[in-house]
Parts: sequence; C-alpha cells; structure tokens
Amino acid sequence: MSNALPSLRQLRYLVTLSETLNFRRAAEQLFVTQSTLSAGIKELENVLGVVLVERDKRNVRFTPMGTEAVERARTMLAQAEDLVRVAKGSHMPLTGLLRLGVIPTIAPFLLPRVLPALRQAYPDLQLYLREDLTERLLEQVRSGILDFALIALPYDTGELTVKELFKDEFWFVARQDDSLARAKEVAVREVDPARVLLLEDGHCLREHTIEACGARRMSSRHGGLEATSLFTLLQMVDNGMGVTLLPEMVIKAGALTGTRLTARPFSHRIPARRIALVMRRSSALQTDFGLLADLIIAQHAASTRTRTASRSKS
Repeated sequence: MSNALPSLRQLRYLVTLSETLNFRRAAEQLFVTQSTLSAGIKELENVLGVVLVERDKRNVRFTPMGTEAVERARTMLAQAEDLVRVAKGSHMPLTGLLRLGVIPTIAPFLLPRVLPALRQAYPDLQLYLREDLTERLLEQVRSGILDFALIALPYDTGELTVKELFKDEFWFVARQDDSLARAKEVAVREVDPARVLLLEDGHCLREHTIEACGARRMSSRHGGLEATSLFTLLQMVDNGMGVTLLPEMVIKAGALTGTRLTARPFSHRIPARRIALVMRRSSALQTDFGLLADLIIAQHAASTRTRTASRSKS
C-alpha cells in the first residue's frame, strides 16, 4: 500500500468540484485548465484507492465515499488555513481579511451600529460580509469559508464555539386598530397562535416565534401563508392578514416606520432570542473572536442606554 497522502491542492480541487458539479466551472474558479483539474481528481483517487467521482458527458456524480471525502477535505482545508494564520502571527488582531456571516434578521438592524465602531477601532480590518440563513452560515464556518457567524439562539451549533452576546426580546406587532394593540402591554397567553404570521421554513426566527407562542398550529387560518422576508411579513400584517412577533432589535431600528403597525411589549414571561457569535474551535482567530464579541456587546449596550425610557413607545 502506498504511503502517499492527499495534497491540499487535490483536496481543494475536490471541494470546488463538489460545489459546482461541473468541471469547466470548477476549473475556472480554480484558475486551472479542465485537464489539470481532472488529472488532480484522478491523482487523489489513485492515492486513496477509491472512486470519488462518476463522470459522463453530461453529469458529475459523487460516490458515497466521494461525499464523505468532500466533508473531510473541507475540514482539513479549514485547519490548514488556521495553521497559516497562526504562523503569520496573531499579535495584530482584527487586521487583514475577516469573513463574517450574519443572518437576515440581524444584519440590517445590528450592523449599522456595529460597523462604524469597528472601522474606527480597527482601521486595518478588511471585513467580508455574507448574509444567509443560519444552517448555511454554520456549514460555511465549519468548512472554513467563513471565520465567524452572527446568529440567534436557540439553535443547534454542534461542535462550534459559541459566545452569547445579548438577549433580544420579542414584541407583539399588529395594526393599530387591532384589539390587542390598544393595551400598553400584551400577555403572551392573549395572543392567538392561529393569527400569528411566520417567516418561511429555514429562518430561525420562525422557530423562535413558534416557541414563544408555545404552539405548532400557527398560521393555520391563513391557508399556509408564510413570508419570505421580514419586509414581506410586515406588509402582510399591515394589510390585515394577521399579527406577528418581532425582535426588539428590528422594532428599534425603525422597521415599522411608514406602516399602520404598532409594537407592544409583553408584560411578563417575555419571550426572547439570544444573539451569539460562533466560530470553529480550531480557529486561529481566538483573540479576534473575543474582541469582536466585546465590541458588539458594547455597541448594543450603548444603543440600549440611549433608547427612550418608556417601553410603550415604538
């Protein structure tokens, strides 16, 4: 048996091919020829002694062993990148390129407060942002495509390192002429789950809202209507199709401006999500992780102190 080991180049070829399922597109992304890519994949198969990719003129299919090899290759590539970062030195934190993923129900409401402070404190930082759903962001962190991700808990983060930043309470949102909107505060038990509109599957805010209301029969009166984005959700509520629950972060960012909607805080047993920063345990950016977390916490605390004292105003 050969003692040869796969090279990082071969692993990169394999991962890129798995993402494109097309030799031509993969070769273009890697800046190599198709023949070079094909030869690299073949060399990897020879080293491992197994077939990873089934090829024909139209399709590229990964064998079961090929699928497993891709997942292991992603991990190995991420660890290799971490090693390079360690070797370059970590004495200058938050400099150079940092790749941050953020979920859609956080990005437009938190980042406008955080980014100016981040640029001022760390002017040599080059921040790459990617907005996506939680599941995809966590997978990209695991594979090394992203360094960190800003998400909302509860969510199964598996083996990733998690730093909880702050609590984000939910508010009741309805049209101003809704009976519950006339009160200064709303009890969770008063909200009929069947009236509550949700985001579509894949958004963690959907599950957080369901958990907050303690029911799985929500939206049953709406024929399965679900929103693809927060903007669409607000339009549906503004048009009298139901009510919803929104995080305080969204409310305080002015999301209801220009609508007929009003927000009311919950009176007790207040439901909330927890904003968190996550990274790989093997990441070389431990110091950067802590500094970014501290900055976000500080900016949130500062914005909270400057808000209107009365919770009843929105």
